[in-house]
Amino acid sequence: MAKKYIDVMDTTFRDGFQSVFGGRVLMDDFFPAVEAAKDAGITHFEFGGGARFQSLFFYLQENAFEMMDRFREIVGPDANLQTLARGINTVMLDTGSRELVEMHAKMFAKHGVTTIRNFDALNDVQNLEYSAECIKKYGLNHEVVVTLMDLPPGCEGAHDVPFYEKTLRQILDSGVPHDSICFKDASGTSSPQKVFDTIKMARKLVGEDTHIRLHTHETAGVSVACYLAALDAGADGIDLAADPVSGGTSQPDILTMMHAVKGMNYDLGGLEIEKVLKYQEVLKHQLKDYFMPPEATQVSPLIPFSPMPGGALTANTQMMRDNGTLDKFPEVIKAMREVVERGGYGTSVTPVSQFYWQQAYANVMFGPWKQIAPGYGKMVLGYFGKTPVEPDSEIVSLAAEKLKLEPTTENPLDIADRDEKKTMSYWENRLKDENIETTEENIFIAAACDEKGIAFLKGDGPLSVRKSNDSTCENDKECNLGENKGMSNATGNYTVVVDGQKFNVTVAEGNADIQVTPVADAAPAAASSAPAGGAEIPATVAGNLWKMNVKVGDKVEKGDVVAILEAMKMEIDVEAPCSGTVSAILVNPSDAVEEGQALATIS
Repeated sequence: MAKKYIDVMDTTFRDGFQSVFGGRVLMDDFFPAVEAAKDAGITHFEFGGGARFQSLFFYLQENAFEMMDRFREIVGPDANLQTLARGINTVMLDTGSRELVEMHAKMFAKHGVTTIRNFDALNDVQNLEYSAECIKKYGLNHEVVVTLMDLPPGCEGAHDVPFYEKTLRQILDSGVPHDSICFKDASGTSSPQKVFDTIKMARKLVGEDTHIRLHTHETAGVSVACYLAALDAGADGIDLAADPVSGGTSQPDILTMMHAVKGMNYDLGGLEIEKVLKYQEVLKHQLKDYFMPPEATQVSPLIPFSPMPGGALTANTQMMRDNGTLDKFPEVIKAMREVVERGGYGTSVTPVSQFYWQQAYANVMFGPWKQIAPGYGKMVLGYFGKTPVEPDSEIVSLAAEKLKLEPTTENPLDIADRDEKKTMSYWENRLKDENIETTEENIFIAAACDEKGIAFLKGDGPLSVRKSNDSTCENDKECNLGENKGMSNATGNYTVVVDGQKFNVTVAEGNADIQVTPVADAAPAAASSAPAGGAEIPATVAGNLWKMNVKVGDKVEKGDVVAILEAMKMEIDVEAPCSGTVSAILVNPSDAVEEGQALATIS
């Protein structure tokens, strides 16, 4: 009897890169490996979308649409090229308007996509309906998704087989057009038995003719067992990656899975071991200069307690490296359990995984629930749809107070359609103001990436890729090389501590005069007005100054939000420590700042 053919999607160039390098791999560095993958007989690739879309514009200063076009040229017209979309968020972290959701499908169809895998992190089927219509309207295959994870131990309320059956029935009953069904576990925390029972349930509901596949990560150490369980239950396809971006936070390795099914009645994509070995040799060579975060190669027994998706884990740890807060990583992972439980059990996959991470990060850095991350707050208030279970009422009230928003049950698309900033015309005018060509691609880039998209289109964005040599970044001071940046070119203002006393230090190249002055501690919490000599307004966390809300001469009250920092993809309010008049602004928008660095002074 012939073996059952199992479709293998190679995730190396999308989820693999995202899970290991935070998506930061330059196209000319990996294209030779795409050619090798084609020669190895691989015909189904995940090659864009998801966080990998924004990462090209944010960090690599490359155009994702150009990358997609060149990828298609390499693999030819018959390959199944797949991208990842987040329902009504598409490739953005915020809800798109109907206009932007449709433009996403139109642009991706134009630039070589065959299939779009489409999910909603809340498993709110309403959020899949319109995006599915748009995907099919432009002639693409639609792979509809049910998102999976296991809840932290002791938590109950969703994410069991009956919940997934309810979600799948809603998809079928709503008439969402689809060509295949994927069960997607971005954190790799689902148990093999739950996977088996879920696939069995799905096969019974949809019959034998519908393509069913499983996507998972090795982060929690059970991915191969889950894939075997899925195949045993009747799955038709699985996702695998190639070494060195396989295993760890990524998908299981192609060769590992070929070994796991030896003696079984499965043919994994018709692949041959020797050809795959050659492909992996080329990939290793092409990526040899890239810094490999140690956490990307590890299986973590703590992940089921978080749960943190592999695709988000390294992106977040890379940002923590940049912000000098990587030592807080274990505390943030530990803090995620409460954040997940009180947030309504949305699946830990982008953008909800980022909301969970941001809130856990805020709880660690500023104290439990002292700040509400905007995305997390809007989620519990209903602005992204309905969470699987009701969020904690105390957190809902706190979010409403902090964000000055009322809870809602309105369709998120209707809310987005009223937002002028989510229209093509808004961004077309913005491009005209900047003298940037107003192509549909450029308008969508700006709409999806906001000011970072504008910076890319103007050629002003920084290159941020971690390599062990400086050939790529020799002309770019913002490029991060390896884990240790070194201090050889670390010019700027810094706060240092010597024998318990803070000093402001200005570091300059050459023989420049370096000034060192003691730093006065911020005013105590009980102070209501500026002390004699004035008070500094310190940055509460390392990051970038996104916005200064005041100018010199403005009067402020204690607790007023005087500045907004951007750190970990999160906006963080900086409050005045006392009342008084702003006497100096010490930093400019987009400047990188260290924790404790003075942003302004009040007298």
